[in-house]
Amino acid sequence: MSRRFHARQISFGTLMLAAILFAPPALLGRAATAESVRMTQVSAAAPAHSSRDSRIVVDETGRRVAVPADVRRIVSLAPNLTETIYALGAESRLAGDTDYCDVPPDARAKPHVGSPTSPSLEAIVGLKPDLVLASTSINRRETVDALEHLGVAVYSTDPHTIDGLLAGIEHLAGILGIAQQGNELVTSLQARLATIQTALAGQPHCRVLFVVWDDPLISIGPHTFIADALRRAGAESVVETTQDWPHVSLESIVHFQPDYLIFAGDHGDEIPQLSDLRARPVWRDLNAVKQGNVALMSGEVDRPSPGLIDAIENLAKQLHPSAFAHSAGSAR
Repeated sequence: MSRRFHARQISFGTLMLAAILFAPPALLGRAATAESVRMTQVSAAAPAHSSRDSRIVVDETGRRVAVPADVRRIVSLAPNLTETIYALGAESRLAGDTDYCDVPPDARAKPHVGSPTSPSLEAIVGLKPDLVLASTSINRRETVDALEHLGVAVYSTDPHTIDGLLAGIEHLAGILGIAQQGNELVTSLQARLATIQTALAGQPHCRVLFVVWDDPLISIGPHTFIADALRRAGAESVVETTQDWPHVSLESIVHFQPDYLIFAGDHGDEIPQLSDLRARPVWRDLNAVKQGNVALMSGEVDRPSPGLIDAIENLAKQLHPSAFAHSAGSAR
């Protein structure tokens, strides 16, 4: 198990990847089913909307969802969606979120419904939401199915790229009746991404190892939104795989000799220190470790949300400081 589980504070990224990598699917399905059975008695408490005041939308997983024409109460089951709701200026509609929703800090004050991987259906229904927001990056299909069985509208997002993330923000804004705010937010984020690409024009991509887990060593595949974020920051992974979260041989990484190692997290005790890496067998054989080429990304890289653009900007400046030297001088 990774050293990240020994951190004093477990991050959203750790929780997300633990759910993907270590949770037994069959057991999770039984747990959700058991709770849905227990919740049958409160199904009458779920909001009911007639076809006349609802519209059918197709969410990012292809599900047809009857969404109220006027969405006033939202429950978010994922930190990235909570952050997006705040970025859209719709936080007054947020009736509840999860224990891991901490961006922005005000989100911590909202009523919580438990963890993203195992929220309380009773708590969700008790908040009388018009719409529940879920994400395939952290929530379970069993949770969505159980809520749907109770008559609760659930819209799921399924981001795989930065463009997909931005399109998803606009779709969500449209569903909430705030299309203009969505367009303004996405336009702003696209402008920031364009500025990064302009600065990096002509710069060769850095070859990197993105460390999801350090023991056992787990990295990323090319079809994850993290990989897309790396490309936007002027980096490419040395790991060649078709898997999203591949287990990697450290010896093979020594053979590839990446220019940089990249770790992510918001708490210092989640990330190995350079001195620690230099003391570890095999890790100390990496030129990036010898040269101190270790880049740190905020935990936002684990969240398909507007804050991911901040993480991309920061990483691009770490990997290609000369490309941003002029803008830094102008800022001063």
